[in-house]
Amino acid sequence: MPTQASTSGIPRWENPVKTRLNRGEPVIGAVITTNSVEAAAHAASLGFDFLWIEMEHAPISLETLRNIVLATRGLKAVPFARPPVNELWTAKRVLDAGALGVIFPFTRTPALARQAVAACRYPPAGLRGSGAFLAQMRWPAPEGYYDFADANVLVIAVVEDISALESIDEIAATPGLDVLFIGTSDLSFSLGLRGRQDHPKLQAAITRIVAAGRKQGKVLGRPALTAEEIRRFTADGFRFFMTHTELELMTAGAAQLLAPLKKTQHEAPVASM
Repeated sequence: MPTQASTSGIPRWENPVKTRLNRGEPVIGAVITTNSVEAAAHAASLGFDFLWIEMEHAPISLETLRNIVLATRGLKAVPFARPPVNELWTAKRVLDAGALGVIFPFTRTPALARQAVAACRYPPAGLRGSGAFLAQMRWPAPEGYYDFADANVLVIAVVEDISALESIDEIAATPGLDVLFIGTSDLSFSLGLRGRQDHPKLQAAITRIVAAGRKQGKVLGRPALTAEEIRRFTADGFRFFMTHTELELMTAGAAQLLAPLKKTQHEAPVASM
């Protein structure tokens, strides 16, 4: 893990995802959608940079999130959480459980972008409450958790609604916002495209968001489901990638094993009676 010297003489730990992003390197995250702590811990050990713990579209509770945070201690992937809504109290709950990043859905307005940052910073820089006892148990912070959290918690705003395009430059300019993530599927639905990813209207919207993010020096993120997509989108300037869920990875592994066997079975001659 990246460290630097602290005034106490104990190494100061830094969020490795932030470190990689600051160096201009891409980061890749697996999505956790089930309440299996074992699956999350295993995913965290496979080489991913972070876990996208999905609490908006999956029935993951705060208790499960807390168990995942504890179970991934010492493993490579850093736990981030997407709460159901962009609110101060939802961010507070996942941060106090020990998530080291918050993914804010449907960040439609500059006010919501500012609220996202405020939810992840302690006063006077923000509005986060000071009851993070459980989070303090999880993260090494020899000089105190509060300064540690302000420096290391990642703030990710998801742009996935057509209304955000009206003020995308102001959203991107929000101080303290780390990642501008394009939710391409919901953005496609918002544009009336029913999830289509190849339509010119969606590509034009993505181009507009990318231009705003680049202008403001923000890290750009998007879904990417193959190594080829990650390479191509990295060349386009993206560095923060959400990839498959744990169930999709299981499905892909099963298909890789079973598809050749099924093909062999279909090609085998039928014995005559």
